[in-house]
Amino acid sequence: MLYLYNSLSREREEFTPRNPGKVGMYTCGPTVYHFAHIGNLRTYIMEDILDRYLRYSGYDVKRVMNITDVGHLTGDSDDGEDKMVEGAKREHKTVLEIAKFYTDAFFADCKKLNIRRPDVVEPATRCIGDYIKIIKKLIDSGYAYVSGGNVYFDTSKLDNYYVFNRQNEEDLVVGVREGVEADEAKKNKCDFALWFTKSKFEDQELKWNSPWGLGYPGWHIECSAISIKHLGEYLDIHCGGIDNVFPHHTNEIAQSEAYLGHPWCRYWFHVLHLNTQSGKMSKSKGEFLTLSLLEEKGFAPVVYRFFCLGSHYRKSLVFSWDALENARGSYDKLIARIAQLSDSGKEIDDAAFDEQKRRFTDALDSDLNTSLAITAVYDVLKADTNDETKLALLDDFDRVLCLDLTKNAAARREADELARQAESGDPEILEAIARRAEAKKNRDFAEADRIRDELALRGITLTDTPNGTRYTVSKT
Repeated sequence: MLYLYNSLSREREEFTPRNPGKVGMYTCGPTVYHFAHIGNLRTYIMEDILDRYLRYSGYDVKRVMNITDVGHLTGDSDDGEDKMVEGAKREHKTVLEIAKFYTDAFFADCKKLNIRRPDVVEPATRCIGDYIKIIKKLIDSGYAYVSGGNVYFDTSKLDNYYVFNRQNEEDLVVGVREGVEADEAKKNKCDFALWFTKSKFEDQELKWNSPWGLGYPGWHIECSAISIKHLGEYLDIHCGGIDNVFPHHTNEIAQSEAYLGHPWCRYWFHVLHLNTQSGKMSKSKGEFLTLSLLEEKGFAPVVYRFFCLGSHYRKSLVFSWDALENARGSYDKLIARIAQLSDSGKEIDDAAFDEQKRRFTDALDSDLNTSLAITAVYDVLKADTNDETKLALLDDFDRVLCLDLTKNAAARREADELARQAESGDPEILEAIARRAEAKKNRDFAEADRIRDELALRGITLTDTPNGTRYTVSKT
C-alpha cells in the first residue's frame, strides 16, 4: 500500500482514491513570466515521480496542470503588479508573447529532465467562462461580494478558513510579505479577490467582459475552475510547492468547497523548498539558477534529477555546486557499474527479480522515499543473480526514476569501446577515420564518402555515434 503524508491532516495516510483504480491528480503549473528556476523544477520532478509511481502501481491516472498566463500578482494579498505584465514590461513584448515563450521554455526543461507532460495542460486564459460561472454562484450563495469594482470571497462565512494550520489571522494575513498593504475594499483583511475590474489596474493588457465589468480573474480561482472542469467535483490529490499552502491552496479549498457544497480534495502533496546556502531560491531576488545554466556548467539535466531524488521531498534541499558535483560523480560511477553488465541471453531469475522489486516498491510506498529507492538500485548491482535479471530490474525501476540508467550505460560501453579502439586499433584505419572526420568538418562530403567507400571495399564498416566513429572489420 502507498502511504503519503497529507498536508491537510498533517499525517501519513494510506492512499485510497475515490474511484478504485483511477486517480484524478492536479498539479499547480508555472506562472509563465520568466524561466523556471531549479527550485521550481525540483517540485515538478517530485510530482513526476508520484505520477509515474501511481501508473507503475497500476492506477489509471489523469493529471491536469494549469498554465498561469494572467492574474498572478506579485503580492500574496492580492497586491502588486500582475507577474505577466511585469514580464512583458521587462522584455518589451506583449503578455501573450511572453506566455508562449516561457511556456515553451518550461516544457523544454521538463523534457530534458524526463518529466512527463501532464495529460491536460490548460492555460488560464482559456477558461474565463468557467471562472465567471463559479463566481456568480458564490455571489448568489452569499460566499462572495462586490466591492470597489472587484469581487471578493468572504472568508467570514467559513467555520475554518485556515485549514492547513493552527495559526491565527494576525500571524498569517498582515505582512505575509513586507510592503503588502491592506485592500480597503475588502470586508475582512483575509478575504481574497475572485475577479478584478478596470478599477484595479488600468494598464492590464488582458481583460474580458463579465457581469461585474471589464476585468480579469484572480489567481486562486483559476486552479479551482480548471481542476473541476477536467477532473470533476471530487479530486484525489493536489500537488504543489510548500509555498503554495498559504494563501493559494487555502483559498482554493475555500472557494471550491463553497461552490461545490461538499469536501473537494482529500490528499495534498507539497514539496519543500530548494535552498541555496544564502536561503530560498526566488525570482523576486533577481538572480536565480536555471537548468540552462547548469548545462552551461557542464551538468547533464539527468544529474540534477538524480541530485533531487537523493533527498526526501518533504525535506528542504540545499543546493551548491559542490553538492551537484558530488551527485555527478555518484551518477557517473553508477552508470559505469551498470555498463559492466552484459546480456548473454540467460533467463531472468523470477525469485530474485521479485525480491529486489519488493525493496524498491517498499521504499516508494513509504511516502515516496526516493532516497531509499536509489539505494534499491545499488542493491540490484550487489544482488546474487545474473546480469540479465539485474538489467531487467534496472529497466523496471527506471519506469519511475527515469534516470536513463541502461540507456546511458549502453552509451558508456560504446564510448569505452571507442577508447579501446583508439588505444589498440589499426593505425591505418584510424588515420583514414581522422581524414574523413576532417573532410566532414570542411564540408567536403564527397571526400568523406570516398574514404568510407574505400574502407568498405576492404571489409571495414564505419558507424558514426554521438561519441565518435567506430569501425568493425568483416571476417572473411
